[in-house]
Amino acid sequence: MSATSTGPDTDDGTSSDSHPLRSLVSFPNPVNEVAARTVAAGVVLMALAVAVPGWGWVLIPLTYGFWARVVTGPTLSPLGQFATRVVAPRLRSHERLVPGPPKRFAQAIGVAFSTTASLLWLLGSTGAARIVVAALAGAAFLEAAFGLCLGCKAFAVLMRIGLVPDEICEDCADISRRIPELRDPTSGAH
Repeated sequence: MSATSTGPDTDDGTSSDSHPLRSLVSFPNPVNEVAARTVAAGVVLMALAVAVPGWGWVLIPLTYGFWARVVTGPTLSPLGQFATRVVAPRLRSHERLVPGPPKRFAQAIGVAFSTTASLLWLLGSTGAARIVVAALAGAAFLEAAFGLCLGCKAFAVLMRIGLVPDEICEDCADISRRIPELRDPTSGAH
């Protein structure tokens, strides 16, 4: 993904990119919001395909996609690849970079919902599975249409009450790191 940074340096001073598994099992930070919203739009379409006509087989790519994005960002996600390699480059003028950790948390919530729906479907509770997927579609719609990430909002609350340490997302803990106009001119920060 062009809007990502390379991984942090490791303890031995080498870049994490020199470790193939570590660079595969990573999540971009920052994240291109255009790509995130494109993924959300794809999730809406897949979730509605399960919730409305009851196409349970769509739970397979839906659930796989969430697991792939949590573990590897867009690397092993076909929808993530489409969003970062096809859509986002064409909409560069609308690019906005946002912190990655809240987006990863939101994808993890998607894992919980899609996995729950898949298990319910396999156990024969298709009605319950469709309700779970409809809730997922609603949350994804808010992200796709309005840029309102409910998972990101939950992440912010968890940071505020101290359940997520500040070092997990320093840009979230100090918004002035992303918005220079908010920096205190007396602090000496650059």
